[in-house]
Amino acid sequence: MESGLNFVDLILKASLLVQLVMLTLVGMSIASWAIIFQRKSIISKAMNHTKKFEQKFWSGMELSKLYNEISARTGSPEGLEALFVSGFKEFARQKKSSNQSTGLVIEGTHRSMRVALSREVEKLESSLSFLATVGSISPYIGLFGTVWGIMNAFIALGEVQQATLQMVAPGIAEALIATAIGLFAAIPAVMAYNRFAKNVEKLESHYINFMEEFANILHRQAANSVEAK
Repeated sequence: MESGLNFVDLILKASLLVQLVMLTLVGMSIASWAIIFQRKSIISKAMNHTKKFEQKFWSGMELSKLYNEISARTGSPEGLEALFVSGFKEFARQKKSSNQSTGLVIEGTHRSMRVALSREVEKLESSLSFLATVGSISPYIGLFGTVWGIMNAFIALGEVQQATLQMVAPGIAEALIATAIGLFAAIPAVMAYNRFAKNVEKLESHYINFMEEFANILHRQAANSVEAK
């Protein structure tokens, strides 16, 4: 026995407002998936770069040589490289500019790395707020379309003498599709946001730990240079 209800027909026969709601939700879903693939690529790349740079940094390579190697590349450094370049550049500048105390040199270096850290985390978190917004409001937008569609279905039902389930079913079904599309847009967005937020938090923790360890290394170098004098 074939059903008299067709998904495409229900969408086409829905009221204009419900169709606009569905179109809005579909657009939000498409934008969400585009951001999901983009963020997945960027965050995965950042995690891989973090591992590779940490291996090179802790391999015993001279800091000045590592700095020159990164600076010679085209394009701006990213992730841990950005923190390293920012910190080492400020450290060298502070040491050359004046005979400041070790504490002041490290404080300026630390401040420079904190600025770089903020920029890198901001890059990683870009567009995540959109996923959070889609995940939180899509069900409500879909519910609005459903309520509006059911209301119109019952208004039309009240205008006939004899009401049957067959008469009201299509109107309710086409209204419920709006809620289904809302959930279809919201669920992937929420799942992706939670995963990406967790990965960004891990990366930020790596960045902070590296920043503190690097600052300690520079502090020992500055202290040794002062003692040598």
